[in-house]
Amino acid sequence: MTELQFTVLPEEDGRLIKQVLRMRGVSVRLTNHLKRVPGGMRLNNDAVARTVDPVCAGDVLTLCIPEDGETPEAIEYPLDIVYEDGDVLVVNKPPTLPMHPSHNHQGDTLANAVAAYLAGKGVRAAFRSAGRLDRGTSGLVVCCLHSYAASRLNGRVEKIYYALAHGEYHGAGTFRNVIYRPFENRTLRACRDYETPRVPGDESAVTHWEALAYRGGVSYLRLWLETGRTHQIRAHFAHRGTPLLGDDLYGAPAREEPGHFLHCGAVVFAHPATGETMRFEAEMPEHMRRIAEKMPCASTCRPPARA
Repeated sequence: MTELQFTVLPEEDGRLIKQVLRMRGVSVRLTNHLKRVPGGMRLNNDAVARTVDPVCAGDVLTLCIPEDGETPEAIEYPLDIVYEDGDVLVVNKPPTLPMHPSHNHQGDTLANAVAAYLAGKGVRAAFRSAGRLDRGTSGLVVCCLHSYAASRLNGRVEKIYYALAHGEYHGAGTFRNVIYRPFENRTLRACRDYETPRVPGDESAVTHWEALAYRGGVSYLRLWLETGRTHQIRAHFAHRGTPLLGDDLYGAPAREEPGHFLHCGAVVFAHPATGETMRFEAEMPEHMRRIAEKMPCASTCRPPARA
């Protein structure tokens, strides 16, 4: 059980609790659950508060968020923890680690590792991430430690990626395509031109890119997304005949280094409880940094600030 407290703002004075909860982003589903739980909502530490009770500016509303969802098996794996509090956990994921258990990966996932880390702190929570990274993609993952945080952050985390791709890129631009799944039983994605007629299963995908350096047939790029489709960046570059280094699923030669050369180097989001703007950065893994540092105008591989 996680407790969240909100202080009623002057502009919320006189409103009903259910209206305040709606303004604070609490879902109808969670509100209905709190109504059924004894002590699920408290006003100024009273034992019971009802959604139809009015509030005054300065009142303190306490919510007892239940633990729901399935908790993955806790299996120890060293984690690079960038930030943590009672609401969110920010982890720098290595490219070798999948996000969730699947038929091919049982136990060797970020979900299992986070479950073990939290269990060591006496916390039991379902694994909820605000977005996901492919196995083979490294970088920052924002894990939500309760359902309220997940509802507040879903689709609201800005991510900045860094990639090394075959081909020569200069300046900046935008990829706009329709992404679809050509084979139902495979995760592979393909692209169509944006103007083509849509068919069921088509998803629009928009990727912005900025070239940071180029050398020897390889470009070092910064990327940010308007949409978050499965394999979006990988499919966009492959569609142009310039797949990411190491991405043999999309036609690049296989390499000894782990994964494809794609890294989520920065995340920005409003904290689900406080509203404070949070920004975190993580350096690229060594095998990506080693190549990027040799490129002209790329003497440092810390994520540069986005304009």
